[in-house]
Amino acid sequence: MAMGDIAHGPSESFWRAPLEIAEPEPSRLVEACDRCEAEFIVGSRFCHNCGAVRSQSARNREAGALPISRIAARLRLSVGAVIAASVGGFCAIAAIAVGFVFSVKTVLDWQAVQLWRIEWLLGAIAAFLAGCLLQRKN
Repeated sequence: MAMGDIAHGPSESFWRAPLEIAEPEPSRLVEACDRCEAEFIVGSRFCHNCGAVRSQSARNREAGALPISRIAARLRLSVGAVIAASVGGFCAIAAIAVGFVFSVKTVLDWQAVQLWRIEWLLGAIAAFLAGCLLQRKN
């Protein structure tokens, strides 16, 4: 008698038929080379296996996957520069909004609001400078 038969009884069976796993549908985002059918590396212009040229439309679809990358392409800026400019714009709007959100009753309150405005404006300046440094070189 086997050890499993002693512990669990001979009538109990632990074997189960494998679940039927449906074949996964091929992903529409994965593009394969026409010549060797290897998957292209993200952002590549050529197949890493056979050297075939990748179609321009496939590269454009891949590059335009995110809305921010489409905006950056239209402005002819890098994605980092667009993000930095967005952060800078948010900081500048926040500097203006501080005066509307907080009411000033004393000189000390006025000084605090001015300090917050200065901090938001310094954040905007830093973000805009980062955007300038992240621009693409043509």
